[in-house]
Amino acid sequence: MTEDDPLGPLDPDFAAHFRRNDRRPPCQLYLISPLDVGGAFPDRLARALDAGPVAAFQFRVKDIDQHAAAALAEPLQRICADREVAFIVNDSIALAKRLGADGVHLGQDDGDPREARDALGPNVQIGVTCHDSRHLAMEAGEGGADYVAFGAFYPTTTKDVQHRPDPSILSWWASMFELPSVAIGGITPVNAPPLVAAGADFIAVSGAVWNGDEAAAVQAFTEILAG
Repeated sequence: MTEDDPLGPLDPDFAAHFRRNDRRPPCQLYLISPLDVGGAFPDRLARALDAGPVAAFQFRVKDIDQHAAAALAEPLQRICADREVAFIVNDSIALAKRLGADGVHLGQDDGDPREARDALGPNVQIGVTCHDSRHLAMEAGEGGADYVAFGAFYPTTTKDVQHRPDPSILSWWASMFELPSVAIGGITPVNAPPLVAAGADFIAVSGAVWNGDEAAAVQAFTEILAG
């Protein structure tokens, strides 16, 4: 656990004793886009979403202006809407509002969930990155977030990793709060099961899907989540 968490260390054995509440829905798949979503990517997204159940897709691009981002997002948003997959915008409340997105995912430096709620309305899903901090997650929940994200649980090349939580944080969260949690960071079909068993409500994946055959990867995750 992070030294910044005022709640202090969490017993790593917490996950070993965790049992998922039957009233909690099964863990679901949450796809995050690669940074390059141009070219043939819309076709790849359609293939991935048609390969198995996906709860949400996060549109994540960097270092381009909002107009260019919106142009890239619109065909992907239509693909998600046609399949009833939630379309979540990463980082930008303004872009989420412009697109009429289903949600926005905020890093710790991307704004407050209260600000997002005021801008986007009562029905938009708001997620907050909480790294390895129970304290940040509780603050996000108090601020009106619809889900909290913990990670990175495993090494990842998608972004710089400064926080490495233990799966026990997922167990603790699920035992204490109804608010869903998302596990993120280097998750593959091979290493996902411990996070599912620990209580994650969603597993967020990117490279494990887009760095190979996206349909086969989604099918592999579907089998794990169904089991």
